[in-house]
Amino acid sequence: MINNFEDFQKMSRDNIDLALVSAGAFGKGLQALASETADYSKQSFEAGTAAFEKLLAAGSLDKAVEVQSEYVRSAYEGYVGQVTKVGTIVADMAKSAYKPYENLFAKYGK
Repeated sequence: MINNFEDFQKMSRDNIDLALVSAGAFGKGLQALASETADYSKQSFEAGTAAFEKLLAAGSLDKAVEVQSEYVRSAYEGYVGQVTKVGTIVADMAKSAYKPYENLFAKYGK
């Protein structure tokens, strides 16, 4: 009876350790997402401000349309790049959070 209880305690301790490692990986991923989001927001705001200043300085309608078109193209490319980065971070976060459980699932998944 004591062996079963000790085995149960060890299994519980091991599962808690796995959960803590997984939560740590998840937390690191969230930090990376927050950092990336802050950087993108700053860059986006600066680019928008610069485009607005160029737009105000445009002397003609043709120049204003050119400035606006350039800004829209640049903003779209930046957005697509940012979505790709965020997707990579989320995928890496999921892999890292799952990694501690791989052996456990392989052991009991058969």
